[in-house]
Amino acid sequence: MVQHKTIRKKQGQAGKRIVIPVGKPLKARLDALAESRPSARETILLTERGTPWKEGGFRASWRKACIAAGVEGVTFHDLRGTAVTRLPLAGATPPEIATITGHSLRDVNDILDAHYLNRDQRLAESAIRKLDSG
Repeated sequence: MVQHKTIRKKQGQAGKRIVIPVGKPLKARLDALAESRPSARETILLTERGTPWKEGGFRASWRKACIAAGVEGVTFHDLRGTAVTRLPLAGATPPEIATITGHSLRDVNDILDAHYLNRDQRLAESAIRKLDSG
């Protein structure tokens, strides 16, 4: 199962289509949802009324949810950047990450450099294990 996503470039530019493989936990949930509600195969993120989100409505609901959770200074799109910083811990390479998120390889490396490489001790420990085993 894959998720199709169009990543928009700058205002007025055509986006590029990427295919994102779905991980096992999400696939199991989507399969269960599809069995109980066959129409869910097309649209899985719905409003409380069961209708597809419109951009403005989703943005407003996201903002309300962030306020309720005490989360500040993030947007829904920050989840993509978070994926960039979490995927290396699972062993993903920058080219693999760029393929999943739709970022350029340069952007992936910039995100990793700014938000990940200098703060995660697990990366340093992994490097030493590789050195020791070689």
